[in-house]
Parts: sequence; structure tokens; C-alpha cells
Amino acid sequence: MLKCRIVWRKLAPLARASSTLCRQNVRRSVLHNGRIPARVPVAHLATGPAGGGRENQLYVLLVGATFLGGAVYAYRTVRGDQQRYQERIEEIASRPHKSAKEETTDVHTDTTATAALETEAVPELEPESGVAPSPEEPSSPVPDAETAASSETTEPPQADEPVLEAAPEEAPAAPPITEEPSPPSEPTVEQTEPVVLPPPVVESESAGLESTPPSLPSHVPYLLIGGGTASFAAARSIRARDPGARVLIVTEEPDLPYMRPPLSKELWFSDDAAVTDTLRFKQWNGKERSIYFQPSSFYIPPEELGNAENGGVAVLTGKKVVHMDVRGNKVKLDDDVEVSYDKCLIATGGVPRNLQVIDRAEDEVKKRTTLFRKIEDFRSLDKVSRTIKSITVIGGGFLGSELACALGRRSQDSGLEVIQMFPEKGNMGKVLPEYLSNWTTEKVKTEGVKVISEALVKSVSCKDDQLEIKLKDGRLVKTDHIVAAVGLEPNVDLAKSAGLEVDVDFGGYRVNAELQARSNIWVAGDAACFYDIRLGRRRVEHHDHAVVSGRLAGENMTGANKPYWHQSMFWSDLGPDVGYEAIGIVDSSLPTVGVFAKATAKDTPKAATEESGTGIRSESETEDVASSTAAAASPIPAPAITQKDDYGKGVIFYLRDKVVVGIILWNVFNRMPIARKIIKDGEEHADLNEVAKLFNIHED
Repeated sequence: MLKCRIVWRKLAPLARASSTLCRQNVRRSVLHNGRIPARVPVAHLATGPAGGGRENQLYVLLVGATFLGGAVYAYRTVRGDQQRYQERIEEIASRPHKSAKEETTDVHTDTTATAALETEAVPELEPESGVAPSPEEPSSPVPDAETAASSETTEPPQADEPVLEAAPEEAPAAPPITEEPSPPSEPTVEQTEPVVLPPPVVESESAGLESTPPSLPSHVPYLLIGGGTASFAAARSIRARDPGARVLIVTEEPDLPYMRPPLSKELWFSDDAAVTDTLRFKQWNGKERSIYFQPSSFYIPPEELGNAENGGVAVLTGKKVVHMDVRGNKVKLDDDVEVSYDKCLIATGGVPRNLQVIDRAEDEVKKRTTLFRKIEDFRSLDKVSRTIKSITVIGGGFLGSELACALGRRSQDSGLEVIQMFPEKGNMGKVLPEYLSNWTTEKVKTEGVKVISEALVKSVSCKDDQLEIKLKDGRLVKTDHIVAAVGLEPNVDLAKSAGLEVDVDFGGYRVNAELQARSNIWVAGDAACFYDIRLGRRRVEHHDHAVVSGRLAGENMTGANKPYWHQSMFWSDLGPDVGYEAIGIVDSSLPTVGVFAKATAKDTPKAATEESGTGIRSESETEDVASSTAAAASPIPAPAITQKDDYGKGVIFYLRDKVVVGIILWNVFNRMPIARKIIKDGEEHADLNEVAKLFNIHED
């Protein structure tokens, strides 16, 4: 446009002069014809040009040719500029992809010129670099601020940069086109083009690029919400069936996936003073292991997941999914970042329940109350238990009993008073038969724990720098700290935004036998209320169920379409001498039949881990088919089941409509496949004494 304007300014005076001359010629012609009208023939006026003849035609042709020539010149100029501009862009974009031979040639030919330019331009900057230039690798002049800014914004890195050669996908051709300045700035680019950037400048520019953190991929094939056992089991299952799968785990916790059982078991019996930092513990068999499933080197950074050639598992810690769009197959994080997915697993677990009287109490009471669930809870309670004189555990279930026994064992050396209170008549009263619950209560007392049964908390207050727990029967308990272990509330925060159904009876997301809640959405772990094809609808809060359900969900996310049939087990240890494993529905309100025998030295959790080699006993489980559970026919009536005062080891059967729906193996280990097959068969057994023989409890 600028050149067209210049041409017009040059042609305008000529056009005006031509117009004036034409008008003057017309006037002269009219006056001349008026003085001699008789000499002009009529035929000549009809055929000749009006007002000036041949001279006017020449002037008109001249003006028209001038305008036409200017237009052609302007058009060719604009097209030429555009062509040169496009060639310039293509040349810039092709620089990172030049061959190594061309790089070597360019560097060699420009070495002398660059060294001369450096010596003449900025000789005073050499001492500041601190690195003497070698003959093969000369230093480059340091550009001024304006030139540096121009080179950073208009030119991509040169082809001799080794970092971008190793990852050419990081410097695509498209971004330089959008950032290229207008044509008037081209002389600046052309002036800096022949200067080859030496290695020192390349390193500084690469450092500047690396300082900008890469972004999270906007799409992942497999998205796992929650960083617990179920998510890790699902990720492992997905990768087993789809080796190139890209899996992203999003967790609120700052830690990588870890196992929770040692938080209330083995970690408390460690002799290492730095156990809260290392999170390494010794199993009952003396072997040491970490609480984490895998070290950090097992995972890949979330930002690199999209470009991982062979896929992998990435963990995004400290982030929470706050909204879920099931129709758009995407989620929103708490920092407003959106991530789309192909398949999604919800494994959000649960949050510890608290007593209402504590929720309504003053802030000082809440400050001195621990809700035990995470690594930070273990570290906090471990620190508190070393500085106070009395601690009270409220709850008689799995977690409360394990923590009470662990703290009681520690109290034998530190003098810490440990109190456990629960509303049931005995320890584990909701799970174990009454006789076994009473026996367990006495066992807990021998661990140094003061047990208060049938305790209903009425109020909790802080008085004289101590907590006062008032019970409904009038009893008063004074303590320094409270551990509330009264159950788990499934985390169903995403149910509303995702439109998922929550079970009103058991809680948790309601899913089918394949653990699927909706299309492309599965649920596993504590948050899943699933349909058991053998035992009906259930919700289970144990480590092994997280492993089993996570594994099944991962398989189904890759197209397996398997129903839930592999019964998960759970276990609990009351110290190294008493432990039990259970499977199915174990509810003390159901009819039970127990068969016991005399225990030996190998019938302890410590001996079981020495034999299996692992403290997490469910990891040693196999799905081997157990032997037939059909009891051998015997004409001699089976002896009556007796219950002795010393329950060293035995099997407890839980019945519903005369069918075994649950089994507890008391100090009997590595027999879970047999129990699993009994429940799977779902048959009535006339004599459970004969069924108990399948577990070899009477062998020495």
C-alpha cells in the first residue's frame, strides 16, 4: 500500500496537467471553428473526433497507460513482497531440521567472522563469562537488550542446538508463523541471520525454556481419581492388559500410592526412631520393606505422559477433582484445569467418621482429637503419644483395636496410659461371636490397655488442661488425647455433578457386578457399593477388597467384562501373637459355628509371615482352585462342637439360611483359597466339623 501511494503522488500532477491541456485545446478549437465556419464540412464534423482531434486521443491514451502501468506495478510489488515473506518464513521454520553436515559447514565457515566480530564489538565482556573460548568453540558477542529481545521473539533456535535436535517436536513450525513480526521488521531479522549462535548462548536460551513448567496433558486415555490401593491395583491391571496404556492418577494427598494397613500395625512396632520419616518397617518375620507400593522412579512425570512412547503411569499429587462431566468425558480440578478421558475410575475411598459430641465440642477438644486415616495422621499420633501421659481410643472395631494394642505395647516402656472404650460388650463385638469377643477383650488387656466396654459417650469437654469424657451411665474418663476410630464415610462428593447413584443402605456409589456406574465410569475400593453375584449387594472397607476390586475394574476398563466373584479377604492382628483372616459376610448377628483346636508355635501372625515372606498377607494369596469341599461320608456321628476357654486356633462359620456366607480363620493362615471356594459353592453342609477338617486345624 505504501508503494501504491508513492506512485499515485508521482502520477497525479501529470494527470492534472493533461486534463488542463485538454480543456485548453477544446476552447481553441471552438473559437477557431467559430471564425471560419464555412470551411468546415458537415461530414467532417460527423466522422472526426470532437474537441481536439488526434492530440486529445494521445493525451487520453497517455493517462490511461499511466494508470494501468501503476496498477500493474503495484500488484507485482505486493505479490513479490508476499512471496519473499513466505520464503523467509519457510526458511526460518526449516532451520531446526537442517542436517548435521550443513551445521558443521555453517559453523566452520562463520567461525572466523564471529570471532572477529566478538573481538571488535565487545572485548570487555570476555572476563565476565569465566570460560575461555576454545579454538573449536568461540564465544559470541553478547547482544544488546533490543537485539536480544528481537532474536528471542522472531527467530527459533538454530539448527546447531543439541537439545532441540534431541526433541524436535518441542519446536514445531507453526508457532514461529504466528509470532513473526510485520514485514518492516525484516531487516533486523536478516541482519542477525548470518551470525551463528555459539554454545554458551544456546545453553542460556535452553535454560530459559526449561524454566517454564510444561503443562498437564489435556487428554488421557485412562483417568484414575484417587491415589490409594484401588487406583494402584487398577493401574497395574490396565498396564498388564494394555502395555502401551497411558494412565493418570489424581490424588489429594501429597504422597505416591501406599498401603494403609502398616499405619495401624507394623509401623508402631518398629525400633527405628526415624520410622515416621522413612516409613520403612520390619514385618513380623524381620524383613524390611517400604510402605509405598513403588518408588518414585516407577512413575513418569504427569507433564510427560502425553509424549510417553511406551505409555506409563503418572501421579498428580495435591490435586482434587471437583467436577465431573460424564457426557463430555472430562473432569475439572480444583485449579480449574480440565482433563478429558476415555475411561475413568473413581476410587476416592472414604473419610473417617467423627463423634457428633466431638463435632459440637469446643475447638480445643477438636484440636486434641485424631481421626486416623493417612500418613500425616500416623506421624501426628506418633509424635503426640511420645509427649503426653494418657490417650483414649474410642472404637472397638478393627482400627480401634489395632491402635489400642499398638499403643499399649509402647506404653510398657514409656508409661503411657492407653484406654479403649466402645459401646459393645466386648472387643470386635460387631464381628466376632460373643464368647470370642470376650476372650479377645482379655487378650487386649494383657497388651497393657485399659478397656471400658458398654461405653456411650455423652459429652466431651476440656477442663484443667485435660479432656473429660462423660458417659451416659455417669462414668467420667480424663485423658490428654482422643483417637476417634468409629468407622469410615465413603467419599461421594462427585455423585451430584456426575449424576451417579448413591446407595441409601450401604453408602457409596452404586455399581453393577462389573463395578460400572455409567458408561466409561467404574468405581472400586471403599467408595463402591457393588453387586456380589454370590452374596448380594455389599460395600467393603478393607485392603484386599481394594486390591481385588481395583484389579477387576482395571480389567473391565480394558474390555474384560468380568463380574465380581473373587471374594476379597481381610485380616487383623492384635500384636504378633494373635491374628485372624476373614472372608465374606462376618456379622455377629448371624448364626455362627466355631471349630477350635490347640495352637502350636507356628500358629501366629509372626510365623505366618515368616512362611509367606510378606507382611501384607493378601499379597501371598493365589486363585488356585481349592480341593473339593464335599465332606466325606461317615457313619459315625461327628462330635459336638465345643468351645474351650483357650481359643488357640480355629474356624468360625457364619450362616444365612443354613448356607455359609462368611468364614473367619482364627490363627489359621494360608488357607484362604479353601474358604473362598466354600462360599463360592453356596451349598448347605450337614456337618461343619467335617468341613473344618479341610483347613487341617487338627494337625500338629
